[in-house]
Amino acid sequence: MTVQDRKEELRRHAAALPQVEAEPLFRRFLALPEVEGADTVMVFYGTGREPDTVPLIQALLDRGKRVALPVVLPHRGMEARQVLALDRLVPNRFGIPEPDESCPAVPKGEIAVALVPHLMVDREGYRLGWGGGYYDRWLVDFPGFTVCVCRPGRLLERMPREEFDVPVKLVLMEE
Repeated sequence: MTVQDRKEELRRHAAALPQVEAEPLFRRFLALPEVEGADTVMVFYGTGREPDTVPLIQALLDRGKRVALPVVLPHRGMEARQVLALDRLVPNRFGIPEPDESCPAVPKGEIAVALVPHLMVDREGYRLGWGGGYYDRWLVDFPGFTVCVCRPGRLLERMPREEFDVPVKLVLMEE
């Protein structure tokens, strides 16, 4: 079985996992020293089986943080744009809300912490996404601190890996 076949098998498995509340993980995320000390934090907008990140986005805004969300670009690229208001988000071609064109781009070097989405993740921070490679391309030269919040049942001992996969620095779990 190839790495791609194994990843597809894991995506099917992850899709069948029950939806679990992520609020306790988000409280732990907000309490991280890296987040508390950050001026700018990038968060993903959770859709489908991903955790709802709108309360987290609002909590960060309420703490005076500059919050960025990813915006997909042509050729599987991605950039960060500032969230000026939740009602200024528009769905992208995948239906995922992202800041509209009036929201300023945020350079990678200004983002202290990035919360990275995943379907599953391993103990070394290698994660399984939907297979587009958007985050792996973006993370290659990201200088900040990267985190995945891992809900129950989504932690593997070792993720099948390819040479372009980029691990996060911290896998945050409830325990």
